[in-house]
Amino acid sequence: MTDIWFYHLQRLPLESALPKLLELSLARDWTVVVQATSAARLDALDELLWSYSADSFLPHGSIKDGDPETQPIFLTLGPDNPNSADVRFFVENAELSPVLADPASAPTQRAILMFDGNDATAVQAAREQWRRLKSDGHTLSYWRQSEDGKWEKQA
Repeated sequence: MTDIWFYHLQRLPLESALPKLLELSLARDWTVVVQATSAARLDALDELLWSYSADSFLPHGSIKDGDPETQPIFLTLGPDNPNSADVRFFVENAELSPVLADPASAPTQRAILMFDGNDATAVQAAREQWRRLKSDGHTLSYWRQSEDGKWEKQA
């Protein structure tokens, strides 16, 4: 069964935390899918991954770029998994349950929900997903940012 991790963003915004986690995923030779819920967020992530660092970028694409099966990082709004992702990041309150229920969509290693701890709606949505996934029998881990921005496992 896929490991499910909840990342509670408190100190760094998604735009700072996500690229670092994507770098770590690629360093493991994992393919990645990042799923959002709005075209605006997907466009912002597309731009971010090209320009987040002055000396590097994260290779990625979406359905509009063609050849989705060759993308190391695939950006999507839906359950598609053309690159057979090892890890899948869910942002912007994207729902995990439908993706995890379909073996063709589910990542092989890990699913990570990243949510903004400064947004009450995002926190509530994450709690609801936690309860639903826990009742479905999934094993969950909860990670929170420390004072220095490192991830610490809380549960």
